Amino acid sequence: MRYFRPMENVHIRDAIAADLKVLLRFEQELIKAERPFDSTIAKDPVSYYDIGAYIEDTTVKVLVAEADGQIVASGYALKKRARHYLNHEWYGYLGFMYTLPEYRGKGINQQITNNLIAWCRQNGLQEIRLTVYEDNQSALRAYEKSGFTKHIAEMRLSNPN
Repeated sequence: MRYFRPMENVHIRDAIAADLKVLLRFEQELIKAERPFDSTIAKDPVSYYDIGAYIEDTTVKVLVAEADGQIVASGYALKKRARHYLNHEWYGYLGFMYTLPEYRGKGINQQITNNLIAWCRQNGLQEIRLTVYEDNQSALRAYEKSGFTKHIAEMRLSNPN
C-alpha cells in the first residue's frame, strides 16, 4: 500500500463563476483522460457538464481546491432522483473529480470527496454514488479510500458497422 502525506495549505471552497475558465479546461482534461477507457465518447468538441449552471444551482455543490495560488482540483455533488423501485427517493451523485497531475497522490481528491459527502449528508442524501471506469484502477483505489464499494457493472454490446 502506498502512503502519502496529505498536502498542507490546500483550501477547499465553493466554485464561483470566475473559476469557469479553469473548470472548463479541467473538463476537457478529464474527457481526454477518459477517452482510453471509453471508445464511445464522441469526437471533439464534446462536453460532459454545464458547469456554469451547476455553480448557480442550489441542488449542486461544485467545489475547487486551491494550492500554491491556483485551482488544482474540482468535483461536484448533485441531488438526483432515484429509480422508483429503490429504497431511497433521492441520492447524491459525485462527478467532475479532476486533479492536476502534479497534485495527484497528495490527498486533495479525498478532501474534495469528503466535503461533497458531508454536503450530501447535510442535505439528507444518505445514498451516494459515482461512476468510474472499471479499468481506471487509480480512480477506483481513490474512491475505495473514501469508503465507496463496487456496486454494479454496466455491460454493453456494440453494433459493428
